[in-house]
Amino acid sequence: MSQEIQCVVPTGDKTGEGAVWSAEEQAVYWCDINRFLVHRYDEKTQSTQSWLFDEPVVAVSLTSEAGRFLLALASKLIWWWPETDRREDHGFKLKGFPQVRLNDGRADPLGNFWVGSMKNNVLPDGELGDAGPGEGVLFRITPSGEVTEWRDNLGISNTLCWSPDHTKFYFGDTLENQVYAYDYDKADGSISNERVFFEGFDRGGPDGSAMDTEGYLWNCRFGGDCIARVAPDGAIDRLIEMPISNVTTCTFGGADLQTLYITSASILCPPGQRLAGSLFSLRVDQKGMAENRFKVQA
Repeated sequence: MSQEIQCVVPTGDKTGEGAVWSAEEQAVYWCDINRFLVHRYDEKTQSTQSWLFDEPVVAVSLTSEAGRFLLALASKLIWWWPETDRREDHGFKLKGFPQVRLNDGRADPLGNFWVGSMKNNVLPDGELGDAGPGEGVLFRITPSGEVTEWRDNLGISNTLCWSPDHTKFYFGDTLENQVYAYDYDKADGSISNERVFFEGFDRGGPDGSAMDTEGYLWNCRFGGDCIARVAPDGAIDRLIEMPISNVTTCTFGGADLQTLYITSASILCPPGQRLAGSLFSLRVDQKGMAENRFKVQA
């Protein structure tokens, strides 16, 4: 590592999540689920802007149309144009809300959007409720709006990443402390052959992840004070020690995709962690994968 971990923006997020890097803007977007916020940090000006929404924002996705984003809220997907703050319903609504809510989501290499759900642990005022096992589903939404279910009985859906050659898909359940690998079909965007990829690591639970160009998964550990770089065979390659307990997700950014931006959560953290909930950065030796984009239908 070429430098120490930096606190980029001390936003004090209750549950910072969903970090994505916009190459054209040279900016990182992320959300705070419990405060219903989306943040944007401009790397050049080192300035931060925030937007408030009517319900929890749980995931942020780039799209094939510059300036248009797809946001996963607790109950639905919406289109969002940050420059004007225009917002429009996408059409997908989660059945069972508010008992359940959406959680981590990302676009795949073909332009579909994958998003998992979980028992809704965010109360109407943003305070923390109880999560529980078995109520989550993994969905795939195609650019035309077709919705299919690929996994059920999930606790907390987290980690959605694809290998550099687009033949493997990685997905995790925080409550089970497991990350799974699947075969990913590059032709039709389907997944098959589920197997356990990474489990039994006793430092926290698996939260969000990012993928580097060498095929290693950078898995953030909620409650574990660290990020685990996991090799393609499921072995831990190295651990990045963090100054806060609840590490939530990460994305590769910067002009060379070698700056790891890391979100965190202040909820459920031990006393004295004054930087919990901040956005952090770390310069790394590995190059990250560029973000996939949800395909906007013409």
